[in-house]
Amino acid sequence: MTQISSWTDTHAHLNDETLSTKLGDVLQKAKASRVDRILCVAVDAKTSRDSLELGMASSDGHRPRVYFSAGIHPNYAHQESPGDWDVVRSLLDDPRIVALGETGLDQYWDDCPFDIQQENFRRHFRASRETELPVIIHSRDCDEAMMHALRAEFSEGVLRGVMHSFTGGLEMAMACIDMGLYISFSGIVTYKKNGSLRDVAARLPLERILLETDAPYLSPDPVRSTRPNEPALMIHTATAVAHARGIPLEQLAAATTENALRLFPRMT
Repeated sequence: MTQISSWTDTHAHLNDETLSTKLGDVLQKAKASRVDRILCVAVDAKTSRDSLELGMASSDGHRPRVYFSAGIHPNYAHQESPGDWDVVRSLLDDPRIVALGETGLDQYWDDCPFDIQQENFRRHFRASRETELPVIIHSRDCDEAMMHALRAEFSEGVLRGVMHSFTGGLEMAMACIDMGLYISFSGIVTYKKNGSLRDVAARLPLERILLETDAPYLSPDPVRSTRPNEPALMIHTATAVAHARGIPLEQLAAATTENALRLFPRMT
């Protein structure tokens, strides 16, 4: 049997208590499932800073290599304290920080005023242009507003980043790719009702696709209702995307890992 190349989980919240309290076991299971790299994504200044300590504790040759982002999620931007953005900016020279975010726009939840979300999103892109770090982009129930914001940023130059846990249509995905972005698929692509999303995954250029878990959220079928998500479960998302594209898992693993290393060059 051909051995599957290693996977790269480009979005997991290892800093979430659901996972951090059993991190050793989570990482060991990920390694056993051939997940060799994990990007641990921050949502605010505290997780941006504290995740680096988590990473030091998890460093082990028998576990996946863990990398980190720094940023402020749109649903937390209104809770920001003075100096929080300075904390994020102070971390960006650390070689373990490979991305900005997650940031973005969200009109599903209404806790954070939209103008605060928009300014938060813009400053992540300003930092991206200054540091050349890619941006992890959250978008929920705001396709039109998101595309308007992205086009405004694109007027300043080609975008570096990824549309995380993408759920939009083919036209939106291709427009994002044309601006320089990658498209990442999570466990949502495995859900039975989401045939249209699998069709998007089938039709995009392979060199622009990433995979993620968004653990501990968005557990894939067939374990969706039975357990929290974790990096070891990414094989279910990968299988759904590979099946939609009609390609072997080996090809998808090699391509998506190569794509991740291209987008996040600080990963080694």
